[in-house]
Amino acid sequence: MEQPNLSSIDLAVIAGYFIVVFVIGLWVARTTHDSDDLFLAGRKLLWPAIGLSLFASNISSSTLIGLAGAAYDWGIAVSNYEWMAALVMLFFVVFVAPIYIRSRISTVPEFLERRFDRRSRLYVASFTIFTNVVVDCAGGLYAGALVLKLFFPELDLFMACVGLAVAAGIYTAAGGLAAVVYTDMLQATILLVGSCMLTYYAFAEIDFSWTTMVSSVPDSSMHLMLPLDDPNLPWLGTLIGVPILGFYFWCTNQFISQRVLAAKDLKHARYGSLLAGALKLVVLFIMVLPGVIAKLKFPALERPDLVFPTMVVELLPVGVVGLVLAGLIAAIMSSVDSTLNSASAMVTLDFIKPNYPQLSSQATARIGRYVIVLFMAMCAAVAPLIMHFKGLFQYLQLSFAYLVPPAASVFLFGFFWKRATARGAFWGMVSGHVASAIVLATWIADIHQLHFTLVAGVTFGVCSLVIVGLSLLAPERMRDEAREVMYDAEWIRSLSPAVRGGRLYVALSVGLVVASAALIGFFW
Repeated sequence: MEQPNLSSIDLAVIAGYFIVVFVIGLWVARTTHDSDDLFLAGRKLLWPAIGLSLFASNISSSTLIGLAGAAYDWGIAVSNYEWMAALVMLFFVVFVAPIYIRSRISTVPEFLERRFDRRSRLYVASFTIFTNVVVDCAGGLYAGALVLKLFFPELDLFMACVGLAVAAGIYTAAGGLAAVVYTDMLQATILLVGSCMLTYYAFAEIDFSWTTMVSSVPDSSMHLMLPLDDPNLPWLGTLIGVPILGFYFWCTNQFISQRVLAAKDLKHARYGSLLAGALKLVVLFIMVLPGVIAKLKFPALERPDLVFPTMVVELLPVGVVGLVLAGLIAAIMSSVDSTLNSASAMVTLDFIKPNYPQLSSQATARIGRYVIVLFMAMCAAVAPLIMHFKGLFQYLQLSFAYLVPPAASVFLFGFFWKRATARGAFWGMVSGHVASAIVLATWIADIHQLHFTLVAGVTFGVCSLVIVGLSLLAPERMRDEAREVMYDAEWIRSLSPAVRGGRLYVALSVGLVVASAALIGFFW
């Protein structure tokens, strides 16, 4: 592919996007004074902002570049992560969102201290910060740097990462979560419009013929469920590992759940999450299928991660290129700004504030801004190392599969099992990560080739067995504070229909299930 050149119109569109984002960030910064404003947007977010921000914040890590590249490489089964997210979000709105809204926690790890003890809170906060910085944020910066280098080959990969990190860090430190969410609304809109336009031009290359696409690619490329021995995503991994990873990411990861913690009430938390779930179903059609079509148009690309940017420069007309690239940059920055804010929230509220309770809310916010700048530099330093992996999507999913299942297990027991103890929770997570390290070491030594989605199931199972075993062997009396942060159906029923969502919430939930079932059935 020849070096692409951006027209003045394309550059103007991209510049306009950056101007609007910074204006929003600086405007919101005027009302960001304390830690509650910086990390929770004053707990007054409404459902459209929550839904669009959830979608935009997730989009960089596992879509556009990562999903298009994986679809190019092995087909639409990669979208199992997307429709599964819709079902996980439904579980979230029914069971988990009420727990968060009722408890009024400031960070997700805080739940673990109230339910179990401080050890579990700090343990989860520590490795969540690690995954936010090394996996989510660094992955987003790397994806953006790839695109910038495509247009500006002389640009150093590290400097490209630094530029994107600084851009996202400035308005995140200034305006906090509110700035992140309101810019995410703009970014989600650009992402959806740009992706739809790219899909249109991709299908135009095959004369809008579904038959042509289906008949021109391997049969497995158009199915969601792949054989058990498939190296990319076996069907058993889809049914075991993907739900575990989805539960962690959408229900317990501070990076995502922070928007729900900031919701005005349960109704807005539920409606916003359902909106995000519905948008995840659309991803198959506007972000995955174009990657399959690219296999027909560009069969010899050097790396799968080049699929999306190649389609942009080869298929789109002047002006539209700028819009889609602005959408891509929006995706990168949405992920980066979210991870910077959430990681800073955990450092500040889970580690610093409890040890220095005399800190004022304003001083806490100031420390939080310093932490954002620190993590901004760390992410920029780590991002270039991702080039040594086979692809961005592999880096993201493999990292999560080995790190997060123990946390998913302890949260699940914490939400729903009254007999789970603090000792069981802590040592369950430690055991899960020890098992994960052993499995990883034996995989590197080529002793086994267990797929990472099945590894997630193994480590989740080890952690769960230890939690149950220790909790039954050495029972502990449950504290009243712990009871107050568990799932409570009676508390939900005590709310007025207007607050808990009413009939519309039920109708939207049923609609999401039906739409998910239809998609799965058609592409099975």
